[in-house]
Amino acid sequence: MTQLHFFSFFLAIAVTSSASRPNIVVIVSDNQGWMDIGYHGSKIRTPNLDRLAKEGIRLNRFYVYPMCSPTRAAFISGRAPSRYGILGAIGMRSRQVLPPETITIADTLKVAGYETGITGKWHLGLRPEIGPRNYGFDHTYGYLHGQIDKYTHRYKNGDATWHRNDELIEEDGHSVDLITAEAIRFIERKREKPFFLYVPYGAPHPPLQEEEKWVKPYEGVIESDSRRLYAASVTHMDSAIGQIVEALNRSKQRQNTLLIYFSDNGAIPNWREMPQQYGGKFPAYPVLGSNGDLRGWIGDLYDGCVRTPAFVNWPGVLKPGILDEVTSALDLHPTLAAVGQGETITAVKLEGRNIWSGLENGNSLEPTTLYWKSYNGRKTAVLNGGWKLHRDHRKGEFELFDLRADPDESLNLADSFPSQVRLLRDLLDDQEAKDIELSRQNQTPEGLK
Repeated sequence: MTQLHFFSFFLAIAVTSSASRPNIVVIVSDNQGWMDIGYHGSKIRTPNLDRLAKEGIRLNRFYVYPMCSPTRAAFISGRAPSRYGILGAIGMRSRQVLPPETITIADTLKVAGYETGITGKWHLGLRPEIGPRNYGFDHTYGYLHGQIDKYTHRYKNGDATWHRNDELIEEDGHSVDLITAEAIRFIERKREKPFFLYVPYGAPHPPLQEEEKWVKPYEGVIESDSRRLYAASVTHMDSAIGQIVEALNRSKQRQNTLLIYFSDNGAIPNWREMPQQYGGKFPAYPVLGSNGDLRGWIGDLYDGCVRTPAFVNWPGVLKPGILDEVTSALDLHPTLAAVGQGETITAVKLEGRNIWSGLENGNSLEPTTLYWKSYNGRKTAVLNGGWKLHRDHRKGEFELFDLRADPDESLNLADSFPSQVRLLRDLLDDQEAKDIELSRQNQTPEGLK
């Protein structure tokens, strides 16, 4: 995709910080639950993530989407994934893609003078010809599908998916280690411009394959064999992230690097593939992630699925703290565009907010409305203020929760607050109407269907 098609539409966004334009590193974990990180009180050891969170700003109410592909679409586009019809994980040999004409955060930063790269899981188009180089990334590496054997790098049906610059390749090694090594090479490359690096790991998404050195520390600490393997996967990733930070230090770029971390959705409780998938080599995992007291699992619209660990870290620029206001993956595109002194197209109508003043100066954020749609389209939900409304379209039923008093979504107040139900139902109707309108505008071009 050429960037020339949107040059003439840009309007400048003024950066709110006096600091020079930073390098930007965005790291995303896969199916990591709310309680699967050390600083939330987990038995899982994440010393590098804990330190980065302690020295940065923890986003205590950071929201994503119910599954892998929707969250990734929201992050790089700045729009609700349902606008593109991306409701669930793109799988098997689906030809569904994020529309190639989508203006991504990589596009925006590239035009602003950044070198852009992705090393890790793409999951927004499963064929090399529609890989991330079509979406503003100069350098691409990793895998196109949503889950792989960590050593063969094959998808569950045996398809090849490991690539460099959108051309399929074969390599030896654990995917976490290969993704990290590529990230370090990208960071340490000599350049005259700032860089944007997106590192979406596939950990701790099953199947799980970890060396004994990662599993052994959890013997006698975690009872379940499968939960120990899951914990090992998280700790392996945490060590890899530590290596990325060390590469920034070694290359004297750490002080000028903004680092963001979040999980793409909440935890998966267990896992079992069909016997023919992966050649039947992986067992069932009866116990995997934990969302703590938050209700729901991957695929749900409850906070256990759509609220995840997240933080922002920029040494010397952002003071350590906790931001309790609602933020989301939608906010990252406009915020990073502002920090990188990029420009956005008004016609794109980004749905997130630039939250930089809240991060840098502690200013209150403008109100926002968040909207979710389940992978089968049968359920929707909307969050506005402290209220969250769920709608079951098949049953015609509503659930209303006051998240300020009931973050676990355990007490349905729909019958007690009918006026609040009507207010949020109107917001839901508006959001669903936008899905219909914008999906027509974002039809995938002929030949890519």
